Amino acid sequence: MCLHGPESTGKSTIGPRLARHFGSPYVTEYGRTYAEEHGTDFTMADLIAIAAGHDHAARTAVSGGPWPVILDTDPLMTAAWATMLFGRQDPWFDAWTGTADLYLFLDTDLPWVEDGTRLFGTVSQRERFRAAAMTELVKRDLPFVVVRGQGEARYDAALAAIEAALA
Repeated sequence: MCLHGPESTGKSTIGPRLARHFGSPYVTEYGRTYAEEHGTDFTMADLIAIAAGHDHAARTAVSGGPWPVILDTDPLMTAAWATMLFGRQDPWFDAWTGTADLYLFLDTDLPWVEDGTRLFGTVSQRERFRAAAMTELVKRDLPFVVVRGQGEARYDAALAAIEAALA
């Protein structure tokens, strides 16, 4: 199960709670770690390194179980970052095939909060990022559920989507 969506939509808040609920692994967002270590003046090579880091961590967690592994983003979000930053993507992203069984698309109905690694906080930038993130799921015809709401309602919606997928 992969949390997907633009910055500041609650992925890193909801992810650990979902993993605790299911007693399953949680894979943190590698892009944040990378940005904290290297800064946010990204090149396309940086985005490929981030995507490869996501992919490696996810594959490691999935191979170790138990299921469902909860991923705080994956290379598809990094592809959306490429679109936002460069208006294009490296072919690496189209060749990547390690998609999740279900994506929880966390919508932009939460306020944007600056944290030192986020870049797209205006209303128009958030809408553009939302569209870029959604495009990654739609163009691959991947299963997803849009998650909205504030606080516990957001968590409850994410939990219900996973439980429905597991049923």
